[in-house]
Amino acid sequence: MADAKTTTRKKQRRSVPSGQMHVQATFNNTIVTFTDKKGNVLAASSAGATGFRGSKKGTAYAAQVAAEKAAETVKSLHGLNTVDVFIKGVGLGRDAAVRALGSYEITVDSIKDVTGVPHGGVRPRKARRA
Repeated sequence: MADAKTTTRKKQRRSVPSGQMHVQATFNNTIVTFTDKKGNVLAASSAGATGFRGSKKGTAYAAQVAAEKAAETVKSLHGLNTVDVFIKGVGLGRDAAVRALGSYEITVDSIKDVTGVPHGGVRPRKARRA
């Protein structure tokens, strides 16, 4: 039986000049994701992934470091220049993650808040017996 040779192709890096930045800022963590215009993920990072633990993950500085790490990856590998920013959540890292893009020459086209708003609310308690 002859050995079958398999050739592996090196995955070619796509050049993506413009895309989206999604920031999910909770009280406990901040997750930053860069995607192309269709929503396919190019790079992602979080405060926990950058080495912060416990209550430090929810800080603005941790969000800034997470955004810088993801921005560095996407800038070097994909050449991203402009982004539309989508922010979800009420954590401290909302503004810090967007401001971190300034040092990487990534232009912000628009900023949109996509935080979910409850409609209808929770079910009320049953009526008290008299």
